[in-house]
Amino acid sequence: MFKECIGRSSKRVKNIVESGAVKKFAEAIGDLHPIYFDEDTGLSSRYKTNIAPPTFPRVFDYGEIEGIHLPNKGLIHGEQVYHYERPLLAGEEIYCYSTVKDYYEKNGSNGEMGFLVLESFGESKEGSTIFSSKQVVIITEAVRKVLMV
Repeated sequence: MFKECIGRSSKRVKNIVESGAVKKFAEAIGDLHPIYFDEDTGLSSRYKTNIAPPTFPRVFDYGEIEGIHLPNKGLIHGEQVYHYERPLLAGEEIYCYSTVKDYYEKNGSNGEMGFLVLESFGESKEGSTIFSSKQVVIITEAVRKVLMV
């Protein structure tokens, strides 16, 4: 279904690590460590500012990959792994994009399922990698049928 998309990437999209969004995200996931939202804590840290929680890149815009048009409902979040060179700093610009790393299918008890493997990256304006992630999106038989129409 998406084999022909392997190797395709989106264009880099500018995102801002906005302090208010970081605070709301930390509250939503129940991690109220002051490094995420207390300015004094951020200033006294080795980063000299607040940082974002490790899963914060989930809210970033990674752009669109040609040929990948998935519905907002019915997908299964299979796996997500992050690797950081350094934390995300409050207020900084992050340039994000995604690449289709792999696609394969397996038969399960509910029919054939597709496994879309995406690698995503967050870079500085200059192009230095700040973080990368690998995500597996599971496409159920029901969703596959809708996509094939």
